[in-house]
Amino acid sequence: MFPIQVDWMGLALPFAYLIVLSGSLMTFSSIYRKRKATQAANLEPWFGPHLQRDIYLSLLHMEPENGDEKAPKVPDSVLKAALLRRAVEDINRLVQVRTAKQAIASLLQKGSVGDDLWQRFQRAEKEMENELRDVVMEANGLAPNWGQFIFQSANEIAVNTQFRTKLGDIQGKVVSEREWWEKRRAAIESDLVKEVDEDAAETASTGKSASEDDAVLVEAGTPAAAAPSAPATPAATPSKAPAPETPSADSPGTPSKKKKAKK
Repeated sequence: MFPIQVDWMGLALPFAYLIVLSGSLMTFSSIYRKRKATQAANLEPWFGPHLQRDIYLSLLHMEPENGDEKAPKVPDSVLKAALLRRAVEDINRLVQVRTAKQAIASLLQKGSVGDDLWQRFQRAEKEMENELRDVVMEANGLAPNWGQFIFQSANEIAVNTQFRTKLGDIQGKVVSEREWWEKRRAAIESDLVKEVDEDAAETASTGKSASEDDAVLVEAGTPAAAAPSAPATPAATPSKAPAPETPSADSPGTPSKKKKAKK
Protein backbone atom coordinates (compact mmCIF):
# COMPACT_ATOMS: atom_id res chain seq x y z
CA MET A 1 0.00 0.00 0.00
CA PHE A 2 1.13 3.43 -0.81
CA PRO A 3 1.66 5.75 2.19
CA ILE A 4 -0.59 8.81 2.40
CA GLN A 5 1.31 11.92 1.72
CA VAL A 6 0.01 15.08 3.45
CA ASP A 7 0.93 18.47 2.09
CA TRP A 8 1.53 20.30 5.33
CA MET A 9 2.71 23.36 3.52
CA GLY A 10 -0.65 23.60 1.72
CA LEU A 11 -2.63 23.16 4.98
CA ALA A 12 -0.59 25.75 6.84
CA LEU A 13 -2.27 28.63 5.04
CA PRO A 14 -5.92 27.64 5.95
CA PHE A 15 -4.95 26.93 9.54
CA ALA A 16 -3.17 30.26 9.78
CA TYR A 17 -6.26 31.98 8.39
CA LEU A 18 -8.52 30.30 10.97
CA ILE A 19 -6.15 31.20 13.79
CA VAL A 20 -5.97 34.84 12.73
CA LEU A 21 -9.76 35.03 12.26
CA SER A 22 -10.56 33.51 15.65
CA GLY A 23 -7.98 35.73 17.35
CA SER A 24 -9.39 38.86 15.75
CA LEU A 25 -12.95 37.88 16.71
CA MET A 26 -11.95 37.25 20.34
CA THR A 27 -10.09 40.56 20.46
CA PHE A 28 -13.04 42.42 18.99
CA SER A 29 -15.52 40.81 21.40
CA SER A 30 -13.36 41.58 24.42
CA ILE A 31 -12.89 45.19 23.37
CA TYR A 32 -16.61 45.53 22.65
CA ARG A 33 -17.56 44.10 26.04
CA LYS A 34 -15.15 46.37 27.85
CA ARG A 35 -16.51 49.36 25.97
CA LYS A 36 -20.09 48.40 26.77
CA ALA A 37 -19.20 47.92 30.42
CA THR A 38 -17.52 51.31 30.50
CA GLN A 39 -20.54 52.95 28.87
CA ALA A 40 -22.91 51.21 31.29
CA ALA A 41 -20.81 52.38 34.23
CA ASN A 42 -20.78 55.92 32.89
CA LEU A 43 -24.54 56.00 32.30
CA GLU A 44 -26.54 58.40 34.42
CA PRO A 45 -28.45 56.54 37.13
CA TRP A 46 -32.22 56.37 36.81
CA PHE A 47 -32.77 57.58 40.37
CA GLY A 48 -30.88 60.06 42.45
CA PRO A 49 -28.94 59.26 45.61
CA HIS A 50 -30.76 57.14 48.17
CA LEU A 51 -30.66 59.39 51.22
CA GLN A 52 -32.70 57.10 53.49
CA ARG A 53 -30.42 54.14 52.78
CA ASP A 54 -27.36 56.25 53.51
CA ILE A 55 -28.85 57.39 56.83
CA TYR A 56 -29.64 53.82 57.86
CA LEU A 57 -26.18 52.56 56.95
CA SER A 58 -24.53 55.46 58.78
CA LEU A 59 -26.55 54.66 61.91
CA LEU A 60 -25.82 50.97 61.60
CA HIS A 61 -22.08 51.41 61.14
CA MET A 62 -21.55 54.41 63.34
CA GLU A 63 -17.89 54.90 64.19
CA PRO A 64 -16.64 55.94 67.62
CA GLU A 65 -16.04 59.59 68.24
CA ASN A 66 -12.66 61.09 69.07
CA GLY A 67 -11.40 59.77 72.41
CA ASP A 68 -13.97 56.99 72.66
CA GLU A 69 -12.99 53.36 72.37
CA LYS A 70 -16.42 52.11 71.39
CA ALA A 71 -19.06 53.51 69.15
CA PRO A 72 -22.25 54.68 70.84
CA LYS A 73 -25.03 52.13 70.83
CA VAL A 74 -27.87 53.11 68.54
CA PRO A 75 -31.27 52.03 69.90
CA ASP A 76 -33.14 49.43 67.93
CA SER A 77 -36.16 51.70 67.70
CA VAL A 78 -34.08 54.29 65.83
CA LEU A 79 -32.74 51.64 63.48
CA LYS A 80 -36.24 50.31 62.85
CA ALA A 81 -37.54 53.81 62.10
CA ALA A 82 -34.65 54.47 59.71
CA LEU A 83 -35.18 51.11 57.98
CA LEU A 84 -38.90 51.84 57.67
CA ARG A 85 -38.20 55.19 56.05
CA ARG A 86 -35.84 53.41 53.68
CA ALA A 87 -38.60 50.95 52.78
CA VAL A 88 -41.01 53.83 52.12
CA GLU A 89 -38.58 55.37 49.67
CA ASP A 90 -38.15 51.97 48.01
CA ILE A 91 -41.93 51.70 47.59
CA ASN A 92 -42.06 55.08 45.87
CA ARG A 93 -39.24 54.15 43.51
CA LEU A 94 -40.77 50.75 42.77
CA VAL A 95 -44.05 52.42 41.79
CA GLN A 96 -42.19 54.73 39.41
CA VAL A 97 -40.35 51.80 37.81
CA ARG A 98 -43.53 49.78 37.27
CA THR A 99 -45.34 52.80 35.85
CA ALA A 100 -42.58 53.67 33.38
CA LYS A 101 -41.74 50.14 32.20
CA GLN A 102 -44.60 49.70 29.74
CA ALA A 103 -44.18 53.18 28.26
CA ILE A 104 -40.42 52.75 27.77
CA ALA A 105 -40.88 49.31 26.19
CA SER A 106 -43.41 50.66 23.68
CA LEU A 107 -41.17 53.63 22.84
CA LEU A 108 -38.20 51.29 22.37
CA GLN A 109 -40.18 49.12 19.94
CA LYS A 110 -41.14 52.20 17.91
CA GLY A 111 -37.55 53.43 17.89
CA SER A 112 -38.35 56.65 19.71
CA VAL A 113 -35.69 56.06 22.39
CA GLY A 114 -32.21 54.65 22.24
CA ASP A 115 -30.64 51.61 23.86
CA ASP A 116 -28.94 53.78 26.47
CA LEU A 117 -32.25 54.65 28.08
CA TRP A 118 -33.33 51.02 28.10
CA GLN A 119 -30.01 49.99 29.70
CA ARG A 120 -30.46 52.62 32.37
CA PHE A 121 -33.95 51.33 33.08
CA GLN A 122 -32.81 47.71 33.31
CA ARG A 123 -30.02 48.77 35.63
CA ALA A 124 -32.55 50.57 37.84
CA GLU A 125 -34.73 47.42 37.95
CA LYS A 126 -31.80 45.29 39.10
CA GLU A 127 -30.84 47.84 41.72
CA MET A 128 -34.41 47.86 43.04
CA GLU A 129 -34.48 44.06 43.27
CA ASN A 130 -31.23 44.04 45.25
CA GLU A 131 -32.48 46.89 47.43
CA LEU A 132 -35.73 45.11 48.32
CA ARG A 133 -33.87 41.91 49.14
CA ASP A 134 -31.45 43.84 51.34
CA VAL A 135 -34.29 45.58 53.21
CA VAL A 136 -36.01 42.25 53.92
CA MET A 137 -32.78 40.77 55.28
CA GLU A 138 -32.15 43.82 57.48
CA ALA A 139 -35.72 43.71 58.81
CA ASN A 140 -35.44 40.04 59.70
CA GLY A 141 -32.16 40.81 61.46
CA LEU A 142 -33.75 43.52 63.60
CA ALA A 143 -36.96 41.62 64.42
CA PRO A 144 -37.98 38.05 63.57
CA ASN A 145 -40.39 37.75 60.61
CA TRP A 146 -40.56 41.53 60.25
CA GLY A 147 -39.44 41.28 56.65
CA GLN A 148 -42.85 39.86 55.70
CA PHE A 149 -44.71 42.93 56.96
CA ILE A 150 -42.29 45.84 56.57
CA PHE A 151 -43.32 46.67 53.02
CA GLN A 152 -47.00 46.55 53.96
CA SER A 153 -46.41 49.15 56.67
CA ALA A 154 -44.22 51.16 54.29
CA ASN A 155 -46.97 51.16 51.67
CA GLU A 156 -49.51 52.49 54.19
CA ILE A 157 -47.09 55.24 55.22
CA ALA A 158 -46.42 56.15 51.58
CA VAL A 159 -50.14 56.38 50.76
CA ASN A 160 -50.79 58.49 53.87
CA THR A 161 -47.90 60.81 53.03
CA GLN A 162 -49.13 61.23 49.47
CA PHE A 163 -52.63 62.00 50.72
CA ARG A 164 -51.33 64.61 53.14
CA THR A 165 -49.23 66.19 50.41
CA LYS A 166 -52.25 66.53 48.11
CA LEU A 167 -54.37 67.86 50.96
CA GLY A 168 -51.70 70.45 51.76
CA ASP A 169 -51.58 71.53 48.13
CA ILE A 170 -55.35 71.93 48.06
CA GLN A 171 -55.37 73.93 51.30
CA GLY A 172 -52.58 76.11 49.95
CA LYS A 173 -54.77 77.04 46.99
CA VAL A 174 -57.75 78.04 49.15
CA VAL A 175 -56.74 81.72 49.46
CA SER A 176 -56.02 82.14 45.75
CA GLU A 177 -59.19 80.30 44.77
CA ARG A 178 -61.24 82.45 47.16
CA GLU A 179 -59.78 85.65 45.71
CA TRP A 180 -60.50 84.41 42.20
CA TRP A 181 -64.08 83.56 43.15
CA GLU A 182 -64.60 86.98 44.73
CA LYS A 183 -63.41 88.67 41.56
CA ARG A 184 -65.57 86.38 39.46
CA ARG A 185 -68.63 87.02 41.57
CA ALA A 186 -68.10 90.77 41.40
CA ALA A 187 -67.79 90.57 37.61
CA ILE A 188 -70.98 88.49 37.38
CA GLU A 189 -72.88 90.92 39.61
CA SER A 190 -71.71 93.92 37.57
CA ASP A 191 -72.74 92.19 34.34
CA LEU A 192 -76.12 91.35 35.85
CA VAL A 193 -76.66 94.94 37.00
CA LYS A 194 -75.75 96.21 33.54
CA GLU A 195 -78.23 93.83 31.94
CA VAL A 196 -80.98 94.92 34.35
CA ASP A 197 -80.26 98.61 33.67
CA GLU A 198 -80.28 98.02 29.94
CA ASP A 199 -83.60 96.15 30.17
CA ALA A 200 -85.12 98.96 32.28
CA ALA A 201 -83.91 101.64 29.87
CA GLU A 202 -85.25 99.68 26.92
CA THR A 203 -88.60 99.20 28.66
CA ALA A 204 -88.83 102.93 29.50
CA SER A 205 -88.02 103.96 25.94
CA THR A 206 -90.58 101.51 24.58
CA GLY A 207 -93.32 102.82 26.96
CA LYS A 208 -92.53 106.45 26.11
CA SER A 209 -92.80 105.83 22.38
CA ALA A 210 -96.11 103.98 22.88
CA SER A 211 -97.56 106.89 24.94
CA GLU A 212 -96.49 109.39 22.27
CA ASP A 213 -98.25 107.31 19.59
CA ASP A 214 -101.44 107.20 21.69
CA ALA A 215 -101.34 110.99 22.18
CA VAL A 216 -101.02 111.51 18.43
CA LEU A 217 -104.03 109.27 17.79
CA VAL A 218 -106.15 111.09 20.39
CA GLU A 219 -105.30 114.53 18.98
CA ALA A 220 -106.16 113.38 15.48
CA GLY A 221 -109.68 112.15 16.57
CA THR A 222 -110.66 115.13 18.81
CA PRO A 223 -112.27 117.53 16.12
CA ALA A 224 -114.76 114.96 14.80
CA ALA A 225 -115.94 114.15 18.30
CA ALA A 226 -116.35 117.80 19.40
CA ALA A 227 -118.30 119.02 16.29
CA PRO A 228 -122.15 119.65 16.99
CA SER A 229 -124.30 117.08 15.38
CA ALA A 230 -127.08 118.49 13.10
CA PRO A 231 -130.65 117.53 14.07
CA ALA A 232 -131.94 114.87 11.83
CA THR A 233 -135.31 116.06 10.38
CA PRO A 234 -136.29 113.83 7.60
CA ALA A 235 -138.93 115.37 5.32
CA ALA A 236 -140.77 112.17 4.77
CA THR A 237 -141.56 111.73 8.47
CA PRO A 238 -145.23 112.79 9.10
CA SER A 239 -145.91 115.04 12.01
CA LYS A 240 -148.02 113.76 14.82
CA ALA A 241 -151.81 114.50 14.66
CA PRO A 242 -153.11 116.75 17.42
CA ALA A 243 -154.91 114.97 20.17
CA PRO A 244 -158.80 115.43 20.12
CA GLU A 245 -160.07 118.02 22.46
CA THR A 246 -162.29 116.83 25.29
CA PRO A 247 -165.79 118.47 25.22
CA SER A 248 -166.19 121.00 27.90
CA ALA A 249 -169.29 121.40 30.01
CA ASP A 250 -170.44 124.58 28.24
CA SER A 251 -170.30 123.13 24.76
CA PRO A 252 -173.71 123.08 22.96
CA GLY A 253 -173.59 119.42 22.10
CA THR A 254 -173.91 118.32 25.71
CA PRO A 255 -177.05 119.01 27.88
CA SER A 256 -176.40 121.18 30.78
CA LYS A 257 -177.23 120.39 34.38
CA LYS A 258 -180.04 122.95 34.52
CA LYS A 259 -182.05 121.23 31.83
CA LYS A 260 -181.68 117.96 33.65
CA ALA A 261 -183.02 119.61 36.82
CA LYS A 262 -186.21 120.99 35.09
CA LYS A 263 -187.09 117.58 33.80
